[in-house]
Amino acid sequence: MARAKAKKVLVIGLDSTPHGLVFDEMPDRLPNLKRLMDAGRHGKLNSTIPAITIPAWSVMLTSKNPGRLGFYGFRNRKGNSYDELWIASSNAVKEPRVWDVLSAAGKRSIIVGVPQTYPPKKLNGEMVTSFLTPDTTCEYTYPKELADEIKTVVGDYRLDVEEFRTDDKVRLLGDIHAMTEQHFALVRHMMTTREWDFCMFVDMGPDRIQHGFWKFHDPKHRRYEPGHPLENAIRDYYVFLDAEIGKVLKLIDDETAVLVVSDHGAQRMDGSICINDFFIERGWLTLRESPTGITHLKDLKVDWPKTKAWGWGGYVSRVFLNVKGREAEGCVEPADYERTRDELIALIKAIPDEKGRPLKTQCFKPNEIYSLDHISQAPDLIVYFDDLYWRATEVVGHDSIWSFETEIGPDDAMHAQHGMYILAQPGATGGVRDDTANLIDGAPTILDLLGVPIPEDMEGRTLAQ
Repeated sequence: MARAKAKKVLVIGLDSTPHGLVFDEMPDRLPNLKRLMDAGRHGKLNSTIPAITIPAWSVMLTSKNPGRLGFYGFRNRKGNSYDELWIASSNAVKEPRVWDVLSAAGKRSIIVGVPQTYPPKKLNGEMVTSFLTPDTTCEYTYPKELADEIKTVVGDYRLDVEEFRTDDKVRLLGDIHAMTEQHFALVRHMMTTREWDFCMFVDMGPDRIQHGFWKFHDPKHRRYEPGHPLENAIRDYYVFLDAEIGKVLKLIDDETAVLVVSDHGAQRMDGSICINDFFIERGWLTLRESPTGITHLKDLKVDWPKTKAWGWGGYVSRVFLNVKGREAEGCVEPADYERTRDELIALIKAIPDEKGRPLKTQCFKPNEIYSLDHISQAPDLIVYFDDLYWRATEVVGHDSIWSFETEIGPDDAMHAQHGMYILAQPGATGGVRDDTANLIDGAPTILDLLGVPIPEDMEGRTLAQ
């Protein structure tokens, strides 16, 4: 495949944007994205496993799978501890990201809002960190002095919307629009006041609005209310977002390649599986005390020598076996590990919904999906309940193994395995639908477009034509 010629590359990251909404439901209301689609290639984008913000963006930008990166979410288990964890900040990313490769090649980058960039690291260019930054009193830019310029240009910088899991939907809707508008204004300012070869920014607005408003948007959601005043909040937001994208596109020329990409998709949430309540019910997890209400597992006394498995919650579940010689009080014999893991998979996959109907549950063994001899700090299983229409909760004390509330507050949406991408590049064939791309293809594509050699250890392929 001949490398396409591009003077610059612009990447517009739209966290959690679903392909169906953009390509099928409302393309005619999104003229700027539609223009890119007609000028290039677009399609579903297969995310990583797990399909969550961290590790997804780092997988895209390193072209390395989570097993090589060594993290599987924002919080990760510390060694083989029962209760210690560590946070996957930028310090956890040991592999070079695309701007590191570009810096070594003498290319300048502008990076704004890309997850897992706090604390900011030196690069040939400038960086504004993401929503995972504690607050703007921290050093959240590179160079440090950039923070003063941001305040002058856009005022007090919004790293994220506050408390997006809330019942105050009117306030939330206004905050999401204000955040997106501010971030795009900053990006336009930086694009027009700096020399750059590569510019990438990620807008978290799509993720926030979908978690907050999906029940008003989707007739298949169990809490959908026909005719609700907010039923068009998500669609109207995407119209607004498309207009902001249009303002950015006016700043580039025909020699600039544009990649619009989401790290995963979004879909309705049907409920939560109380994974640890299930393990307790089936005798895989034993407590020395009974919870008096809904309680985090870490706040209870677990009888570890009698416990074979426990789980973490979230949009996916990470399940750990209590292995003798690996965990401090392990009881699963190493010789029985695979048999026990397979037995557990069968039990988990047999969990039905609250009406006894089967769920399409997938249990992934990290050693199989990542194809590595050694996988750093991986769980024993990664579980997708019902193709990610159900999430998992790790707190215990529920009346049943099914719950329709989350321990983190109101949340309407789940992640979906497939996000979306649009690639418009100079001289390429337009209007092509291609659903074979993977998120891990991001870094090779960017490097190829800019004529920078792709490191041999990158796992993805270039999508450039």
